[in-house]
Amino acid sequence: MATIPSATLRALARRDPRLGKAMKRLEPCPVFPESHKKRQSHFESLAQAIVYQQLAGAAAATIFGRVCGLTAGPRFPKAAELLDLPEKKLRGAGLSANKLLALQDLAARSLDGRLPLRSLGRQSNDTILEELVAVRGIGPWTAQMFLMFKLGRLDVLAPGDLGLQEGLRRLDGLQERPSPANFEARGEDWAPYRTVACWYLWRLADEDV
Repeated sequence: MATIPSATLRALARRDPRLGKAMKRLEPCPVFPESHKKRQSHFESLAQAIVYQQLAGAAAATIFGRVCGLTAGPRFPKAAELLDLPEKKLRGAGLSANKLLALQDLAARSLDGRLPLRSLGRQSNDTILEELVAVRGIGPWTAQMFLMFKLGRLDVLAPGDLGLQEGLRRLDGLQERPSPANFEARGEDWAPYRTVACWYLWRLADEDV
C-alpha cells in the first residue's frame, strides 16, 4: 500500500508535536484517494455516498448492489440511465423516497451542467463544497469526504465529524469532545495537511482505551 511521503509526515509532526508523537505508533497514512475510489466516476462516488447515508454498511451495500443490477454491467447506472429508470424499480431496490429524490437531483444537475463533474477536480475546495451542498441529500460532511477520499485533497477538515472530535479529545486529553468551531480552530495547526491529520485522529478514535 502506498503511503503519504515521509517529508509530509515530518512537516505535520513539526507543526503539531503532540500529533507527531501519536503518528509514530500508528500505522502509516495511505495515499489518497484509495484505489477503489479511483475506479469510480465522480457521479458514482457521490451516488454511493447518498445511498449509504444513515444506513449500516451491509444494508447500504445490498441496496447499492440492487440499483447497480437495474442496468447492464456491474457499475451503478449512469446519470441518464438513472433518470430513465422507473421510480417503482428504484424504490423496489430499497431506495427511500428521499434518497431517490436526491439521486435524481444529482443526476439532473450533472447532466444539465449545474454540477460540472468533469471539471470538478480543477476547482478550489470551497467552490467544490458550495456546488456539492447545493445537491439535495449532500451535506457538508459528504462533500468533505468526497474532497478527501475521492479527489485526494490533503488540506480538508470535517469539524462536525464525531470520530474526529473524539480523536482530538484523546489527543489533547480533553474532558469533552471539542465543538466544531474549536476543532476547526485547532486544525489550523495542521494546514496544509489537515486531511492527513484527520486520518490519524480517526485512528486514535478507534483505539481501545
